[in-house]
Amino acid sequence: MKTSTMTFKSITLIALLGAALVAPVLAQPGPGMGGGWGGGPCMQNAGPGAGMGPGANGGRGRGMKYSQNNTRGWALMTPEERTAFQTRMREVKTYDECIQVQTEHRGLVEVRAKEQGVNLMAPRQNACENLKARGLIK
Repeated sequence: MKTSTMTFKSITLIALLGAALVAPVLAQPGPGMGGGWGGGPCMQNAGPGAGMGPGANGGRGRGMKYSQNNTRGWALMTPEERTAFQTRMREVKTYDECIQVQTEHRGLVEVRAKEQGVNLMAPRQNACENLKARGLIK
């Protein structure tokens, strides 16, 4: 009786440890979930060239993902405005040009937010700094 109880406890412990080790690996997003080289469900209104692969945006590899999670005022823009903003951000060549596009965009969404009584999220990061750090703009 003691042997079967100890065997059962040992098997249970091994199974739990195995599950604990495997869970973080299974939790990683794959290519079909918006991670990896292509787009996923989060890329619905991303526009042309939004993927992260080498063929994105005419082969330049400028794989920035602009979405409701990282674009200030996303909910206040129409799908056409979102696409236009994404396109403009992908076409910038210099840091100053990038700052100009961001400033224009922020002005637009701040006015809309004020009109609608909506609080805008604070920018979590500066896309222009990220592009510059990655060597995509000068």
